Amino acid sequence: MSGRKIAITGAFGVVGQAVAQAAASQGMQLALIDIAPSGPAPEGAFVQGSVDLSDAAQAKAALAAVGERLGGLDVLVNVAGGFVWQTVEEGDPTAFDRLFALNTKTCLNATRAALPLIRGSAAGRIVNVGANGAVKAAAGMAAYAASKSGVHRLTEALAEELKDTGVRVNAVLPSIIDTPANRADMPKANFEAWVKPQELAAVILFLASEAASAVTGALIPVIGRV
Repeated sequence: MSGRKIAITGAFGVVGQAVAQAAASQGMQLALIDIAPSGPAPEGAFVQGSVDLSDAAQAKAALAAVGERLGGLDVLVNVAGGFVWQTVEEGDPTAFDRLFALNTKTCLNATRAALPLIRGSAAGRIVNVGANGAVKAAAGMAAYAASKSGVHRLTEALAEELKDTGVRVNAVLPSIIDTPANRADMPKANFEAWVKPQELAAVILFLASEAASAVTGALIPVIGRV
């Protein structure tokens, strides 16, 4: 993976940071994109903050800048997203629109903007972060599961569209990720059963590697012991 060029969306969050650190440790050239103005980044990374990827024009501009700075792109990892728990009856119906923008549209816009670059790579890879909770939605998960289901279907459709090229498209489906926010929300849970960000990053980078060259259109559960 040394020398390969990777762009990570949602790069300042816990999972994005784990992917960035893992990619940097393998000698990859990094471009980090996030809606936050700034955040932690490995040395030498190309950082773009304050980018709203739910806006197609901003996504296009950000990925164009990545191509110019890195001289191309091999891997796109779509981590950007959001979550809300609410019941269908009592929840705010606008949450469906909000989570569609945060989860599905960010993935779609970043992917569309990156494709002209990735098509030029000898080993193009797109890895999306879906959700195991979107395979069968639990109570309070309707809006989140619906938006992440969109990521799953996008992954499958694009993999079919690109299956005769060198570009491979896959998604990881984590269960509960061990983050400070999740620990605060579920203080009595068994944290050891949750997926560590570094574990999820390892699966993502496997899918981005030559070892996974025969894998496309896959939705890979990464559920720990949940």
